[in-house]
Amino acid sequence: MQNEPVSTPSLIAPARADGRQASQLRPITFQNHIAPYAAGSTLISWGNTRVICGVTIEENVPRWMKEQGVTGGWITAEYSMLPYSTLQRKQRDISKGKLDGRSSEIQRLIGRSIRAAIDLEKIGTRTICVDCDVLQADGGTRTAAITGARVALALAVKRLISSGKLAADPMLSGVAAVSVGMVAGRALLDLCYTEDVAAAVDLNLVMNARGEFIEIQGTGEESTFTENELAELLALGKAGVRELLAAQAAAIQQG
Repeated sequence: MQNEPVSTPSLIAPARADGRQASQLRPITFQNHIAPYAAGSTLISWGNTRVICGVTIEENVPRWMKEQGVTGGWITAEYSMLPYSTLQRKQRDISKGKLDGRSSEIQRLIGRSIRAAIDLEKIGTRTICVDCDVLQADGGTRTAAITGARVALALAVKRLISSGKLAADPMLSGVAAVSVGMVAGRALLDLCYTEDVAAAVDLNLVMNARGEFIEIQGTGEESTFTENELAELLALGKAGVRELLAAQAAAIQQG
């Protein structure tokens, strides 16, 4: 009798719902100057997540800076999800009379992240306002907002320099953000919505081009995670950030 063929388990990890490998980002593009009245703007399309990031300039600084004698300028951020950005209509914050906790937390994260990208002393007594509006949400809206906001900021700074309003370039470093998570026991880069809701561990990573961490937001969703899993997630995230920084640089170069 001939020997029966022996089946062996596949060594290739199964593809994700959208066909990506575990360490693969969703496709990402930047459409610059999407808002003509902004000093700098871009539409970041990241998979099926789309966010308009716009920058406007005010020739003053917040009162608290004057009262405390703080020199230089300031950057503030606002974040919102448009009602039609999700499958079910999302009520506008203004109709509720207050900003919801999630939006407040995300816009503070965007502000902290973008302030790390610029020398506030060099922008003069100005306030840079960064507005991030989600047109379509499929996971990673905060990371897309940060990554797109840095492009919009660089375009606005270019305009300030070309108009003679800034004598020196205040930009310090590229800044980008990405999500990683543990889903069904696998470490995955750049979670889409269906992966995000199924993740046992959800982590958002913000880094600069020097390889330094700006913020790490990691949570075990009704689960715990090990030091080895954290190291695996960070390694995935760092590789993803490097790709995002390259995409940012190309978008800024195009102007």
